[in-house]
Amino acid sequence: MRAGEDSGGGAAAVMDAWVRFSAQSQARERLCRAAQYACSLLGHALQRHGASPELQKQIRLLEGHLSLGRKLLRLGNSADALESAKRAVHLSDVVLRFCITVSHLNRALYFACDNVLWAGKSGLAPHVDQEKWAQRSFRYYLFSLIMNLSRDAYEIRLLMEQESSAGSRRMKGSGGGGVPGGIEPGGPGGPGTPGGGLPQLALKLRLRVLLLARVLRGHPPLLLDVVRNACDLFIPLDKLGLWRCGPGVVGLCGLVSSILSILTLICPWLRLKP
Repeated sequence: MRAGEDSGGGAAAVMDAWVRFSAQSQARERLCRAAQYACSLLGHALQRHGASPELQKQIRLLEGHLSLGRKLLRLGNSADALESAKRAVHLSDVVLRFCITVSHLNRALYFACDNVLWAGKSGLAPHVDQEKWAQRSFRYYLFSLIMNLSRDAYEIRLLMEQESSAGSRRMKGSGGGGVPGGIEPGGPGGPGTPGGGLPQLALKLRLRVLLLARVLRGHPPLLLDVVRNACDLFIPLDKLGLWRCGPGVVGLCGLVSSILSILTLICPWLRLKP
């Protein structure tokens, strides 16, 4: 029994050490990512402005080297993603538990495919079908981003409900019983008058948009996560051929999301926590 506990503790210590090491290499990987997508954006700009083919070739080569270097830095990140999935399983909120766990599992599969791609591109496994493995990795990446955005939408909905309830309590406490915006149910523009449905719908939509803006303004980590995931979404959509947006849009979105990721490393309080 003692030997089993010692081996279990040793495995946990090894896993913790690996996660710490992975976290240290994360900043370097994100810097390489920002440089890679900056090269993609620059290459697109040079092509549009008729730069010399030699310069365009050098930029593409640099982008390829940065991509290969990122794959090297990501070796073993599957273990980190699986560890995060194990922690997410214990979340009390069932929706957050599902979204975050499935996202981390897809990230683990994405990193595993990425490791196979690195072996193929580095020459260690020259017979690897790189196109097939690249398509697989981008599919897992897309599923992970969809889960991330679903989690963001769920958190936004919860916060909007809390903000709306708090606003209603404040109105009742101050003695204001009217509908926000000054439209009474039976008054001009209300549902009881002809043609009042569309203006009221527009008012409700405007109030919802203002409420959404207030929630996002009051929760910067959530706002950054939404923008980062939305930008990243264009990358697998383009690579899988689901929505061709071109290298310029992919480069810009990748650069923006990379800068936001670096910002969350510099300012940990901007990182969205479960």
